[in-house]
Amino acid sequence: MTKTNNTGTSSSISTLIKQAIRCKCPHCHQGRLFKRGLTVEVADKCDVCGTELAHHDSADGPAVFLIFILGFLLVPLALIFEAAFAPPLYIHVILWGLAIFALTALSLRPLKSLVIALQYKYRQL
Repeated sequence: MTKTNNTGTSSSISTLIKQAIRCKCPHCHQGRLFKRGLTVEVADKCDVCGTELAHHDSADGPAVFLIFILGFLLVPLALIFEAAFAPPLYIHVILWGLAIFALTALSLRPLKSLVIALQYKYRQL
């Protein structure tokens, strides 16, 4: 399913996913979507095309998605790890705490970018 947006470029789902991984502007696919630094705050404007980005907010959607996805993936892994190795409790706390923190830190910005790109594509503001 391919749709041509008002810039004349193709905006298929695969294009949106690639753009989301790179955290780029949903309009021009070149400017930064987020403010500088390790933040998930959306920039006020795109530095390349000037598109207003502040009103495209994903709220808590990406965080809730991550809770469900990571819970679905990591809880069974923790149970299998417990059954196979029976480590002390502090090993579980360290291992799974670091795994959850790392996976969340790596995937929150791209997932938020995807939600914002989908909003931009399907919602008229």
